[in-house]
Amino acid sequence: MAASLSLIIVLGLLADYIFQKVKLPGLVGMLIVGIFAGPYVFNLMAPDMMRVSADFRKIALIVILLRAGFELHKDTLHRVGRAALLMSCIPAIFEIAGVILVAPRWLHISYVEAAILGAILGAVSPAVVVPLMIDFIDRGRGAKKGIPTLLLAASSIDDVFVIVLFSIFLGMYGGGTVNIWAKLGEIPVSITLGILVGVVPGYFLYRLFTKYDWRPPKRTLIVLGVAIILTWLEKECEKWVPIASLLGVMAIGFIILEKSEPIAHLISQKLKKVWVFAELLLFVLVGAQVNVKVAWHAGLAGTLVILVGLLFRSVGTYLCLIGTPYSLKERVFCVISYIPKATVQAAIGAVPLAAGVAAGDLILAVAVLSILLTAPLGAIGIIISGEKILDYGERSPYKFKDLRTKHGLPRVGERVRSKQFGTVWKIIEEKEVWMDGSNAHRIPGIFVKYWREDSTSGPGTGKTMSYRYSQNDPPFDNYWEILYDW
Repeated sequence: MAASLSLIIVLGLLADYIFQKVKLPGLVGMLIVGIFAGPYVFNLMAPDMMRVSADFRKIALIVILLRAGFELHKDTLHRVGRAALLMSCIPAIFEIAGVILVAPRWLHISYVEAAILGAILGAVSPAVVVPLMIDFIDRGRGAKKGIPTLLLAASSIDDVFVIVLFSIFLGMYGGGTVNIWAKLGEIPVSITLGILVGVVPGYFLYRLFTKYDWRPPKRTLIVLGVAIILTWLEKECEKWVPIASLLGVMAIGFIILEKSEPIAHLISQKLKKVWVFAELLLFVLVGAQVNVKVAWHAGLAGTLVILVGLLFRSVGTYLCLIGTPYSLKERVFCVISYIPKATVQAAIGAVPLAAGVAAGDLILAVAVLSILLTAPLGAIGIIISGEKILDYGERSPYKFKDLRTKHGLPRVGERVRSKQFGTVWKIIEEKEVWMDGSNAHRIPGIFVKYWREDSTSGPGTGKTMSYRYSQNDPPFDNYWEILYDW
C-alpha cells in the first residue's frame, strides 16, 4: 500500500502541474491518473489500497468540508438562505423527472428503475464543487453576493435529499411496503440532527481552544478527529435515526468561526496545507473507482439520458434563482456549478446491482459514464465561467488574505514575543486598511495594535504600540514569534 500512496502522490502532482500549465483544473488530471492507475485499466493500485479507498476518500472529503465550514459567515448565509434551500432539492427533482421521462424508452427499463437511476444521477458532487468554491472564496471571487457560499450550502444538503429519494425508489422496486412520508420526513430530521451534532462539539472545541492556547497544528488535528467521529456516529446510528454527519462537519467550523474568527483562521490555514495531500487522495481514488468498460456499455443512449437529465436540472437550478439579486451571467455560473457528478455516483452506483435490480448493471454503467462526462467538463466549466463572471468587489478581501499569509500575522487575542528584547505583547486590535503606495496606487495593509503584558497593569492600562504591515515590509517572524501554551 505504501507504493500505491507514492504512486498517487507522484503521478497526481505531475498531472496537477501539467493540467494547470495548459490552463485546465488540476483535479481533472488527478481523476484521469486514478482512472488509468485503477484496477479497471492498468491495475497499478495495490488491492489493500482499494479496500481502504472509501475511508481515505471520506477523510479527504471531511478536510474540505471543514474548510468550507470555516468560510461560512452567518451574514452571508442569511443572504443566500432561501436560494440555498430551494437549490438543495428542486434541481434534483427536475433531473429525476427528466430521467424518468426518457430512460424507459431509450434504455428499455421500467419506470421504477428509471427513478432509481435518476436518484443516482441527481446528486451534485461536493468533492468537485466544494474545493472550487473554497478557492473562489479564498481569492475573494463572488464575495459581494455570496455566490460560492450559496453553492457550498446547497450542494451539501442536495446529497442528503437525493440519497433519501434513492432509498425510497429502491424500496419500491423490492415490492415491499415503503412509507414514503416517513422516508421524506427523514430529510429534515437528518439535516437537523446533522447540524446539531456539529454545533455541540463545535462550541465545546471553541471553549477548549480559548481556555488552552494550544498550537494550531494540534488544534487542527483535534478538530479533524472530532469530525471523523461524527461520520462514525452516523454509521452507528443509521439503524435508529438518520444523521447528515457531513453537515455536522461543516457546522463545527461554522460555530468556531462565529465564536472566534482568529482561532478559525488559524485552523483553516492548517487545513489548507492538509488539503494538498487530501486532494490527491480524493480525486485519484475517485478516478480509480471508474470502470471505463462498464461506462462504455452505457453507450450513446446512456449519454443522451445524462444530457436530458442535466438539461432538466439546469432549468430547475435557474428557477431557484428567480427573485435573487444575481445577474443573468451569475445565474448561468450557478447552473454550470451544479453539473459535476462523482462522489455519490461512485458510492451508490453499484447498490442497485447488489440489491438484485434487473437493470442494475446498466444503471451502474450510466452512473460511471456520468462521472466521466460531468466531473472533468463541469470542473473546467466552473473555473472558466467563474473567472469571467464572479466579481472581486470594489476591494478584494483576497489581497488582505494574501498579505496575511505572506507575513504570518497573529490575530486579536494572541500573544507574541519580541525576538530582539524578549518582551511579551498581546494583540488587542487588528483591521484591514488601504495605504498609499508608489505612483499614487492604494495598496492593502493590516493595522496591528500591541499591548505589553505587565503584571503591574491590567487591560486598558500600560504600554501599547501599533504598526501597519504592507507587502513592502519584511516578514512578521523576522522580529516576532507567536506564543502558544502547547
